[in-house]
Amino acid sequence: MKTTEYIQLKIDRLPKGYVFTYDDFITEVNKKEAIIKSLNRMVASGKINKLSKGKYYKPESTVFGTLLPEQYQVVKDLLEKDGKLIGYITGYGIYNQLGLTTQISNTIQIGKNEIRPAFKRGKYKIAFIRQKNNIIKENIPLLQLLDAIRYIKTIPDATVGASGKRLMTIIKTFTAKDQALLIRLALKYPPATRALLGAMLENIQSEQQTEVLRNSLNPITVYKLSVPKNVLPNAENWNIK
Repeated sequence: MKTTEYIQLKIDRLPKGYVFTYDDFITEVNKKEAIIKSLNRMVASGKINKLSKGKYYKPESTVFGTLLPEQYQVVKDLLEKDGKLIGYITGYGIYNQLGLTTQISNTIQIGKNEIRPAFKRGKYKIAFIRQKNNIIKENIPLLQLLDAIRYIKTIPDATVGASGKRLMTIIKTFTAKDQALLIRLALKYPPATRALLGAMLENIQSEQQTEVLRNSLNPITVYKLSVPKNVLPNAENWNIK
C-alpha cells in the first residue's frame, strides 16, 4: 500500500476533532518526509486541518463553521507521558465548566509540577500553573476547584461574591472524604487560598475540622480578597478583608 493511501485510510478511521502528528504514522510507515508531504497535501485539499506546526486534526463542519478540537485534544501531549499523568487542564476552561463564568477563552491553562513559559499553539495560548501536589486522576477535580479559589479575583466576567457563592455550593456537594482531601491538598497552596477555603468550609457548616488550615496560617497576615460580608459573614475570623 502506498504511503498516501495508508495515511488516508488511517485518518478516515479517526474521530472528528482528533489531533495527531506524523509520529502517529512513523511506526508503521518509516518515511517521515513522505508522511509530512502527504499530510500537508491533505491540508491544502481540505481533508484535514493544521492546528500548529506538526499537529493536524480532522475538521468537523457545522452550519456555524468548522469546529476547533476540544481543549484536551489540543494539549493532550502536555498532560500525559508514557501513560502517566503529568498535567491537567485548569483555569479559564474549567471556570466555565464549574459555572463560574460564561466566557470561553482562547487561553488553555495547565497545572503541572514543572512548568514552562507560555506559548502559542494555533489559535490558542498555552499557559501553565505550578501545582505542588501529586497529579493523579482522582485529585484533578479538587485541584481544579482549589485553583479557582486561588485565582478567584481573576475569574473573567464574574464578581468575587458570585464566585464565592458558587464555589461553596459545589464544596457542599462533596462527600466528607472529598472535603477532607480538599483540605489536605490545600496545604500546598498559598496562604490566601487556605484561608478562603477554611472560611468557606466553616460558613457552609462542614463537619470537617478546619483547624489544620487555621494553624497553617500566620495569625497576623491579612488577606485582601474583597469577599462581601453577605457571602462570607465569617471572613474576618480568617483575616479576610
